[in-house]
Amino acid sequence: MTIQHLKNQNLILFETISGSRSFGLATENSDTDIRGVYYLPKEDFFGLNYIPQISNETNDITYYEIGRFIELLQKNNPNILEVLASPEDCVLQKHAVMDSLRTEDFLSKLCKDTFAGYAVSQIKKAKGLNKKILNPIEKERKSILDFCFVLEDQGSVPLKKWLAGNGKVQEKCGLISIGNTHGMYALFYDESEALGYKGIIQQEEANQVSVSPVPKDEKPDAYLSCNLDAYSTYCKDYREYWKWVSERNEDRYNVNQTHGQNYDSKNMMHTIRLLQSCEHIFRTDSLQIRVDNREELLDIKAGNWSYEAVMQKAQDLIASIDHYHSASTLPDYPDVKKTEKILIEIRENLYR
Repeated sequence: MTIQHLKNQNLILFETISGSRSFGLATENSDTDIRGVYYLPKEDFFGLNYIPQISNETNDITYYEIGRFIELLQKNNPNILEVLASPEDCVLQKHAVMDSLRTEDFLSKLCKDTFAGYAVSQIKKAKGLNKKILNPIEKERKSILDFCFVLEDQGSVPLKKWLAGNGKVQEKCGLISIGNTHGMYALFYDESEALGYKGIIQQEEANQVSVSPVPKDEKPDAYLSCNLDAYSTYCKDYREYWKWVSERNEDRYNVNQTHGQNYDSKNMMHTIRLLQSCEHIFRTDSLQIRVDNREELLDIKAGNWSYEAVMQKAQDLIASIDHYHSASTLPDYPDVKKTEKILIEIRENLYR
């Protein structure tokens, strides 16, 4: 089933312009997102062809089957509540049965988790992005040798520096663990290679150092400390950083680099908007779609706010949400029985 099929068969119950245009945040480069609701012919709904959602290839246009739509309303899904509460000038089509769905019947204290909870996850993501931009990781991957140090006098020197300074190579080294210590080894050296030492590592990608059989009468050339925890953290950061590089939206990244604020300004604009929307719900028991502070939000999107200022605004909104949520008279959850009754009545009307 396709979107065109829904239209040809007059199955669409609701259709609206959503996203930045409904929020009042559209600019000349903004896309036009369409969201809507449909119902299935009776035989498809009762048979094996139930389809809960239909989208185009870019997901700019998405329609939800009426049952799925109401299920998401029941869960206080922010995107779906915003579709239902669309400003009148954005609504393109509306069937009479949709009049029985009122936004205020679904708003509950659950919105704190769905609106503010999602926003907080985006703030964490922004902090991670900030860290990645400010702390790029070289493409050439370090080995565990870079996390090894040789004790010397009252301090230590990097293993690689110690090897080079003493004309030695890691392949001719042998290590044995020192009991009752963490990451400490006695280091031996065999220039002739007759003793069969395994080297400090056997391959560049090794995740730990190698130990060797060492004759009991051999005296260590040095003592080595291997910070395996630091190496594991580096490997994790390395994987995450270069995965991010391979998947990032280059156009959006370049815009962020241009304004130099080290965060995804478009994403943070919508995060602040979502927090403001959540605060409004608990302050007024209603959902407001069109923003009152368009210029301020577009200023954030343009990168005119510092990272610290955006984070502070987010934290202030979260504190305000906590305050109003604690005093809110909204129910803990939407009324399941009422919701179910509405859906049954809608289906009965459609299939009558």
